[in-house]
Amino acid sequence: MRHMYLNAFMSSDIQKNMIVLSERYGAHQNLSHWRVSFLSRGDGQFFSRLKNGSGCTLKTASQVLQWFDDNWPGDLEWPSEIPRPSVERVIK
Repeated sequence: MRHMYLNAFMSSDIQKNMIVLSERYGAHQNLSHWRVSFLSRGDGQFFSRLKNGSGCTLKTASQVLQWFDDNWPGDLEWPSEIPRPSVERVIK
């Protein structure tokens, strides 16, 4: 099921969605883009590279999305325009 979710998500511009998640999470937690990149991926430049047009593998995208899903603050609304992995799993 996870692969079906990610395939649909990938076709809707996963890079843009991951960047939106990183920016909203960072702003809410008062963290730099480097720190959010390091926490979510273990690489402080991950989101900078995405912003500059680099891509990532499906496995990496899955891990990053899952990290945001697992670590999203309870007092911050998940962006409505981005499917949330845990909600997608419950629905299917």
